[in-house]
Amino acid sequence: MTKFGSWPSPITATSLVAGAVGINEVVLDGGDIWWGESRPDEGGRTALMRWSDGQTTEMTAPEANVRTRVHEYGGGAWWVQNGVCFYVDYADQRLRRLDGGGVLFLTPEPEVRASLRYADGRVTPDGKWFVCVHETHEAGGEVRNEIVAVAVDGSETVHVLASGVDFYASPRISPDGTQVAWIQWSHPNMPWDVTELWIADLVDGAARNSRQLVGNGDEALQEPQWSDGGSLRVVTDRNEWWNIFIVDIATGELALDVGGDFEVVTPHWVFGLSHYGEGVHVEATSSGQVLRVEGNGDPIALPYTVLSSVRRNGDTLVCLAGSAASETEVIRVDLSQNVPHPHVIRAARDLNLSEAFLPNPEAITFPTKRTPSDNPNTDPVAHALFYAPANPDHQGHRSERPPLVVLIHGGPTAAARRQLQLGHRYWTSRGIAVVDVDYRGSTGYGRTYRHSLDDQWGVADVADAVAAAQYLADRGDVDSDRLIIRGGSAGGFTTLAALAFDDVFAVGGSRYGVADLSALAEDTHKFEARYLDRLVGPYPEAAAVYAERSPINHIDKFNVPMIVLQGDEDEVVPPNQSEMIVDALRSKNIKVQYLLFEGEQHGFRQAGNIVAALEAELKFYGDVLGFEPSL
Repeated sequence: MTKFGSWPSPITATSLVAGAVGINEVVLDGGDIWWGESRPDEGGRTALMRWSDGQTTEMTAPEANVRTRVHEYGGGAWWVQNGVCFYVDYADQRLRRLDGGGVLFLTPEPEVRASLRYADGRVTPDGKWFVCVHETHEAGGEVRNEIVAVAVDGSETVHVLASGVDFYASPRISPDGTQVAWIQWSHPNMPWDVTELWIADLVDGAARNSRQLVGNGDEALQEPQWSDGGSLRVVTDRNEWWNIFIVDIATGELALDVGGDFEVVTPHWVFGLSHYGEGVHVEATSSGQVLRVEGNGDPIALPYTVLSSVRRNGDTLVCLAGSAASETEVIRVDLSQNVPHPHVIRAARDLNLSEAFLPNPEAITFPTKRTPSDNPNTDPVAHALFYAPANPDHQGHRSERPPLVVLIHGGPTAAARRQLQLGHRYWTSRGIAVVDVDYRGSTGYGRTYRHSLDDQWGVADVADAVAAAQYLADRGDVDSDRLIIRGGSAGGFTTLAALAFDDVFAVGGSRYGVADLSALAEDTHKFEARYLDRLVGPYPEAAAVYAERSPINHIDKFNVPMIVLQGDEDEVVPPNQSEMIVDALRSKNIKVQYLLFEGEQHGFRQAGNIVAALEAELKFYGDVLGFEPSL
């Protein structure tokens, strides 16, 4: 028997990135299938790939990095229609057209590099215009968002179709090219709070008769889509769950198309999401996702728990798919078969691991502390995925229980991922348990649960992290004296808050975490500039609440070691947020390690930095908790 935390493991920090590819979107163009590959071992750049007649080809040049910075989080950086690809390169953010004749620039080069940005586009049926979201970064720091039509002939002609509100998403063109529908919203709302569905007539790259179709001030509309027959659908949570409705274009009235106690979509953090198509949709519950096809009452039995980027053309469906034991891969499904089966187009990498390293996590629901946002007539609960230590070659001492990593996802409007997270298995294969907490405010449990974090960020999420750890300790699964909490971004804030306001954790790890809520409210990008209005309160009116919940103002309460990791180009959570907490801990002579990674933004993309960060964390926790880790 080997001490928990010291088990040798074939899952190394290097194996997390060696040959790893993040497959981030897929497009079906006739019989061809395109997708994007983000490659850590190539500096995190994204390349575009095409599968055609059984052959796979990299379509973009080796120096290309297909990535947009709209909303900073990006997504929807490319689209393909009739063999012609339109994409944005990260270096300059200019829109390009790629076809047999090479690359043609479609948008002008601004005076300030990368100040004109584009995302989430579609081509008009006549092939003349690319309709997309446009973001302009003006002198003085002002940011303007619009929907525009860009001429595809290289003339650099750009027409504004919609402007005047804070944000736009998902411009979608009707099959006959005469109308365009889109989603829009304004501060202080986020796209999962309150949005509106708009429509306009589209005439030669110009918008006419723009009008609101749907939006009652208390619903979050997402992912409008036109059917081949010309009807319009949209997803809304007006009935608690994100379900699909048919839109009456004349009246704006909605009729339920696909509904139930499940979520069809995920929050709009990035562009380019697609969770349903013509007669097919994803149903997401707390345990995972299934695929349903119109006319088939039973879900298609695909061996996956996460499905996204769903595209359909006739009987051909393509999407991204992953499971608890498999990373993301591109699959094609022939829906004409009596029993459809997936054909893998782009397989996930072969990890060469025994299934004994990858048992399914346990979905747990546990009691938690009540907050003012909770229903007074029910006892509050929270949710999580629990990963017990798993290594077929090692067992822990019978006399001890394993350490526990309490993992706090970002967002905070996000969720624990239901597909293979090799990073989780990095810990469990060494004898360290992991609980991935879906604290109040997480998605996948309906609108009420998603909004149960309103006004309670730094309170309810902390309570749920503590409750998850105590629940597993009380069950006898983990060692109550060796509890670790770690998280990134918003999860880093919860980590810091838990260490400041509770004494259950022995050590913490913060990745680009928020230390000062007031500083974040005053110094962050436009997309999240008013995010905290709901989560904490309007600023500066609620400045006292911001100060009270900011870990930086409670340095006297920090008494445990911490490792802090940060990218030096992060515009979402600037480095000074991390440095304030590090300086304060050093002033108290509390053990702290700070790693600042050059060239990294909000989240680490470069292979060397990913490896260095994870190995540093493991060693730090081992030093604090008394085990000798095997790197």
